[in-house]
Amino acid sequence: MNDFKLKVVLSILSAIVFSFIFILLAFVLPLDKEEKFLTKPQNKLEEVSRSLK
Repeated sequence: MNDFKLKVVLSILSAIVFSFIFILLAFVLPLDKEEKFLTKPQNKLEEVSRSLK
């Protein structure tokens, strides 16, 4: 019975730590994926690759 309580406590603690990591990642990572290109494309290949993004 003691072993079962230990497994339950460890499972709960690992779930809390795992969710805490995801909450921190949600605040740290940026939401917008806007890329601003300041330079003009040099050739046709750059122009096409930027248009596909």
